[in-house]
Amino acid sequence: MKLRLRLGVYLVVLHLLLFAAAALLLIEQALLFVAVEALLLASLALGFVLLRQALEPLGYTRRFHDLLQDQHYANRLAAPASRELEELVAMFNTMLAALHRERLAAGEQQGFLDRLLEATPSAVLVFDFDGAVSLVNASALALLGIEQPQGRPLAAWLAGAAPLASGLDARARERSLDLIAQLDALPQGESRLLTDTANRRYRAQRGQFYDRGFARHFLMVEELTAELEDSERATYARLVRVLAHEVNNTVAATRSVLDSLLFYRGQLAAQDGADFATAIDAVKRRNVSLGEFIDRFTRVVKMPAPEPRRVELKDMVDDILWLNREHCASRGIRLGWRRCDQVAPVALDAQLMEGALLNIVKNAIEAVAARQAAGVDGGYVALSLEAEGGEAVLAVLDSADLLGEVPPRRLFTPFFSTKQGGQGIGLMFVREVLLRHGFAYSLASTGQGETRFEIKFPVDP
Repeated sequence: MKLRLRLGVYLVVLHLLLFAAAALLLIEQALLFVAVEALLLASLALGFVLLRQALEPLGYTRRFHDLLQDQHYANRLAAPASRELEELVAMFNTMLAALHRERLAAGEQQGFLDRLLEATPSAVLVFDFDGAVSLVNASALALLGIEQPQGRPLAAWLAGAAPLASGLDARARERSLDLIAQLDALPQGESRLLTDTANRRYRAQRGQFYDRGFARHFLMVEELTAELEDSERATYARLVRVLAHEVNNTVAATRSVLDSLLFYRGQLAAQDGADFATAIDAVKRRNVSLGEFIDRFTRVVKMPAPEPRRVELKDMVDDILWLNREHCASRGIRLGWRRCDQVAPVALDAQLMEGALLNIVKNAIEAVAARQAAGVDGGYVALSLEAEGGEAVLAVLDSADLLGEVPPRRLFTPFFSTKQGGQGIGLMFVREVLLRHGFAYSLASTGQGETRFEIKFPVDP
């Protein structure tokens, strides 16, 4: 029973008892009885009026509660007829106005945050109190290759309980899962440089913020591949220039001295003169080798800017196959096309690209030859040219599979090579050519006993 009803019943019962008492005591005095009854009726009416006024603040409180519950912060309570309630209603209206302003500010800030997250190129993931993804921007979806991430922890993709984006090939799925695993293992408060299986590098940071008094985590991932490659290229160029300057000066001076020393050959005995000349010639050959060694590094640094012209990829590759045909045949290595689709001409610098493709095919042939030296007979180097949408995909595959145990992150790094005595200059040259053209590339083991070097060329429609 409501308070208003209980108080009303109390007033009615009280006045009924007074009516009954007046009737018993004043029944013989008619005028006094009528006066007392009229006074009691007036008292009852006054009681209801005072009751309504006393409970009026409860009505305002109830209406204020309804406005808060329905979140109608823009509404206001009507001005009361009683002066005693003016202060209370003014306080309620002030609170509603403050809540309305805060709600507008929060909405504007949330809208700005949403637009900022969508516009930023960095990937952002925000997690709830249980570690599940609650907010993710478009950059993060594209980077990680995930779908419907809300409500799932990162470990769900590693366990196969959450779907990756449709249309990803096996290599892209491997790259996504590898990057997700690295992000999931990133400790709180740390910032690390991560590298995925495609040799793309990222700076990832896990931070936290407080929501309703409890900590929540977020991840920010920024790709640094281009910046790091530019920095590495500049550092490498400075190092090579210093080395080339010192080595060339030393080689030139040494060559001059060695040539001068040969004049003393006639002053020696015949046998001693022959030994002396042989030693001088050996040092001169070593001098020439040292100069050629540093020249190979210098060619990477001094590579000219590409001058693109439309070129038939098939014709270029056919020339490379022809150049290596006899060499492969003499070693029992099968060399040829596995698949060759008809593709449109591609805009590229023919001289630079031919040099890069020669390096790729040469590395593949040398890898198969190394396997033969280890006792594995036969082997092959196969090429594939496929048309995929608006791209032409050229792949060089070899049966040596020397990259099976090599982490992809180590490839295309200075001075790393799988060949004994190699300096990694060939792959650095290839990477530089492809980067200057803006062509996507990858080098990895297929997992089926083959190494695959793939280049994607954009084709004009």
